[in-house]
Amino acid sequence: MSGTFKLRGYVALATELRSGRATPRTYLEETLRRIAQIDPGIGAFVSLNRDGARKAADASGERWRAGGQLSPIDGMPIAIKDIIETADMPTGQGSPLFEGAESKRDSASVHALREAGAIVIGKTTTTEFAASHPFHTTKNPHDPKRTPGGSSSGTAAAVGAGMVPAGLGTQVVGSILRPASFCGAVGFKPSVGAINRSGSHDHFSQSCQGAIGASLADVWAVMRAIADRTGGDPGFVGLMGDVNFGAPAAPKRIGILETGGWGSATDGARQAFSVVRRKLGLAGIEVRGRADDPEIDEAERAMADALPLTQAINAWEGRWPLNTYADRDAGKLSAPARERLRTAEAMSQTEYGELLARRAAVRAAFEKAASRYDAFVTLGACGAAPVGLGSTGNTIMNVAASLLGCPAITVPILTDEGLPLGLQFLGTMSGDAALFETAAWATAAVFDRKDLVGAAAG
Repeated sequence: MSGTFKLRGYVALATELRSGRATPRTYLEETLRRIAQIDPGIGAFVSLNRDGARKAADASGERWRAGGQLSPIDGMPIAIKDIIETADMPTGQGSPLFEGAESKRDSASVHALREAGAIVIGKTTTTEFAASHPFHTTKNPHDPKRTPGGSSSGTAAAVGAGMVPAGLGTQVVGSILRPASFCGAVGFKPSVGAINRSGSHDHFSQSCQGAIGASLADVWAVMRAIADRTGGDPGFVGLMGDVNFGAPAAPKRIGILETGGWGSATDGARQAFSVVRRKLGLAGIEVRGRADDPEIDEAERAMADALPLTQAINAWEGRWPLNTYADRDAGKLSAPARERLRTAEAMSQTEYGELLARRAAVRAAFEKAASRYDAFVTLGACGAAPVGLGSTGNTIMNVAASLLGCPAITVPILTDEGLPLGLQFLGTMSGDAALFETAAWATAAVFDRKDLVGAAAG
C-alpha cells in the first residue's frame, strides 16, 4: 500500500451538496469502496456499521436537498477510535479483556456528532488502553513496513490513506499528533478540557479528545460540532471561537521550540525544519528561538523533562482501572501495562502532589514566554515513521503540548526519507481558534498547501 494518497475533505463540498452535484450517499459509497479496497492491507478498522451508515447518509441527503442541513459536517463519514463508546458497535480498548464488549451507549462526543448529522462509520484500532503496546498490527498507509504511530493508530491510518475525511482520536502523551505526522494527515490536540470526554476510556488529567482529518477546516468543523452540542469536560466551557479559513489573519511573531525532543530528531527532520524557519522569516514574520529570547530558553529548560514527568503523572493516574483489570485477568495485560501498575502501586499521594506542582511550574514558564507570541512551531515528530510494527515511535516531540495542556496542531507540510512529516503548531490555553488561524495562514501563504486548509462550509 505504499504511495501518496490524496486526502479527501468534506466541508469544502458544501456548494456541491447544496446543488445536488454531490450527495452524502454517493460520498459514503465511495468511502466504503475505498475501505473495502485499501483496508485489508492496512488494518485501520476493527468494526464497521455499513447499514447504519447508509441509513444516516440517506437522511442527510434529504436534509441537504431541503436546505436544512444540521451542520457543515452533516453527512460526513467519521471514524471513531476504539476507546470511545458507540451505541451500535463494540468498544474493545485495544485489549483482549474487552474484545466484543458493548456498552450500548454513545460517548458524549459521538452522540454530538450524530446530532450534527455526521455518519459514524466505524471503529478504528488503538493500542492497549490507548497506551504504548500495539495490540493490532495496523500499518502505515505510505509504507506497510512502518508504524502508523499510536495510540490513535487506526484513525490516522484511515485518514492518511484517504478512506475517511476525519476521525476521532485521543492524546495524553502524543497519541494524535505523532500518528497524524507519520500518516500524512492534519492532527489536532485541543486545550485540556475543550472537548467532553464522557464515555471515553482515557482517565488522565492531560487527556484530550481531538481529531485527525484531511484538512484544517474538516478538523475544526468536527471539533466545533461536538463542542456546540456537549461542551467541554465537566467544569470547562469547551472549545470556542470561529475561524476564517478563507482569509486567515497573518501572525506577527512566531516562536521556535526545540522541546526535549530536538536531540532525538533525525538529520532529515532538522533540515526540513530549517527551511520552515527561513520561509517564515522571508514571509515577514519575526521568528525567535531560545537563543534570541531568555523567556523561551527558560520555558525550554522547564519542559526538557516533559516525557518522564508526564509518564510519572500518568502512572499514578492509571492505577485505576489497571488494578481492576489485573484482578480480573492479569495474563491478558501486556508486560508494559503490568509494569505501569507496579510503578503506580509504589507511588504515594504526596509524590503525585509534587509531580503536579512541577507541571504547574512548567506551564507557568511557558505561559510567560507565550504571552508575546502568536504561536510556536516545532517538528510534528522526530522524523519519518520508523520501520517496524512493534513500537508506535518516539513521543518526545509531542509530549510538551500534552504536559502544557495547550492546543497543538500538526500539518503534513514536511517530509523525511520521502515520507510525511508534520509541522507542529502550539498555542496558548483556550487559544484554539487563534492557533487554527495561524496554522491556516502559514499552510496556505508560506507553504502553498491550500489543499490542507480546505474551506469552511456555511
